Amino acid sequence: MIYITRGLVDTLLRLASEADPDSTTIPLSVSQAADLPETNLGDETPVFTHFYMPNEGDALNAVFGIDLKTPAGQTPGVFVSHPVSELRVTKRDELREVVFVAVPPWDEDSFKAFDRKGQVQELSILDIEPPEESHLVE
Repeated sequence: MIYITRGLVDTLLRLASEADPDSTTIPLSVSQAADLPETNLGDETPVFTHFYMPNEGDALNAVFGIDLKTPAGQTPGVFVSHPVSELRVTKRDELREVVFVAVPPWDEDSFKAFDRKGQVQELSILDIEPPEESHLVE
């Protein structure tokens, strides 16, 4: 089971809609359930709670696909939008442990989680607020 906060899902869908007709790729990080309010999850359960905002005009990232501002190993997930593709992982997607994909009409029914092999994962959207970690969101 993959866990993600509703606020993060709503934000990712909004960003995908705003980027349409272009696709977007956004690294995602997790918080441990112990750091979140009112969950019935085990303390060590990872919950996707935060994202790293892509920086438009970053020459290194644009040319070489390298993002020097996102800490390596701290983003086990990635969100990708497919404005003109199917709701699945493609060969062009950046792969992480978990890949969240969305397609139009940019709602919860068009948002799914996959493993790096492209297999659909069971997803649970939690109605909780993430811990404040302003250094994670740029």
